[in-house]
Amino acid sequence: MINLVKKLISATAIAVLFSFQAFAQSILRDAETEAFFRQVGYPVFEAAGLTPQSVHIYLLNEKSINAFVTGGQNIFFHSGLILAADDVDEFMGVLAHETCHISCGHRVRRGDAAAQAGTFSILSLVLGAAAIALGGGDAGIGILSAGQTVAQRHFLSYTRGEEAEADLAGARYLDEVGVSASGMIRFFDKLRDQEILAQIRQDPYVRSHPLNRTRILNLQEDTADARHINTPPNEFINERFKRLQAKLAGYLDDPRQTLRKYPASDTSIAARYARVYAYHKALEWDLALQEADALIALEPNNPFFYEIKGQILFENGRIDDSVPVLERALELAPREPLIATALGQALVSFEDPAKMERAIPILKAATRQDRNNTFAWFNLAKAYSWLEMQPEASLATAERFYSGGAAAQALNHARRAMDGFDTGTPEWLRAQDIMIAAEAASRNDRRRGGRRRLQTSFSVETNRNE
Repeated sequence: MINLVKKLISATAIAVLFSFQAFAQSILRDAETEAFFRQVGYPVFEAAGLTPQSVHIYLLNEKSINAFVTGGQNIFFHSGLILAADDVDEFMGVLAHETCHISCGHRVRRGDAAAQAGTFSILSLVLGAAAIALGGGDAGIGILSAGQTVAQRHFLSYTRGEEAEADLAGARYLDEVGVSASGMIRFFDKLRDQEILAQIRQDPYVRSHPLNRTRILNLQEDTADARHINTPPNEFINERFKRLQAKLAGYLDDPRQTLRKYPASDTSIAARYARVYAYHKALEWDLALQEADALIALEPNNPFFYEIKGQILFENGRIDDSVPVLERALELAPREPLIATALGQALVSFEDPAKMERAIPILKAATRQDRNNTFAWFNLAKAYSWLEMQPEASLATAERFYSGGAAAQALNHARRAMDGFDTGTPEWLRAQDIMIAAEAASRNDRRRGGRRRLQTSFSVETNRNE
């Protein structure tokens, strides 16, 4: 009976599987990467009829090749997919494809398809059980098996239609923004060879996105007359993408592997970027700073080069030296909350009241721009606590835990904040909002048996649960 129940719920489980994937892996955050995602993503989202600011792109620390969407208009990319792309147009092809899954309403419609598949399963279960009860054991088992097969085929047929629609719609979005859909075709085609591998060896994208040759040929035929099908990748955008790939490889890979791929003889910006992270990771501080200074000399107004130099100095214990470098980075990119967080962290690390006072407005600005920036909330709470502003510290801590998905801790600190503020003040009302939301989330957590969330940082943000 247990096996029958597993089969019965399998079709419905497919529909909700991706709701939990994001929380089983770590999220990488990086100011430059997120700015790039906005730059290339917003035009595609507009072409799809979406409000760009409502769509969020996340980068997961996962070597396999995959991308998927979840509820709330969220697109997730595995780091392995970013590194596997030959150029920015291949990345854009996957982005456009996944955008259709949102704009075309596939998550809602997939739920309907899963429900219909579940109906087939339930009907076969009832009829099969009745046949078995009447003494027709073989017939009952046959009905059960046939019902499960029909349910599975119904659901998979629907998802194949979804993928075909996402291909064609994504190609249209790309053409509208002046990008060739050939990148999408090339990326899908390079993954097609994986179809012959055993499923356990396939990348998740291959398992969840049917990449048969017919589908690729249909996409080629549909885009043959597209206005921009023969347009090469934008040189400026592609260069930015290559830099992001290099810094991601430098951050994630073993330093020896990075230095083999990007040897010192390669003086390109992308190669220097990769080596900055490789040397930093290998604790070769002087070499890392040399590469960072070389990058700044090449592009004196690039805030992200100052950001990485400031981070190296800070993590090497040279906090005094890191502050002016991070201040320059924030001056060049005043609306990058992760850079503001890095500067705020450096100031708070002095554990000096005057520095704490300087850090507070910087960190408050970071949290206004990025409410889910748990590390900014952590440092803001620390600054308030040092200045003996306990209600403010409790409220910042409540914000931190709530944005990090820790409802029970958020609830406790929100109550403390309410006790410290005058009733009806904006701070008291905000603490009350968190308390009410955290109470509801805590009840849901208990019903689910606990929360699922893990977040780390590409640069300085971590999700600590002190």
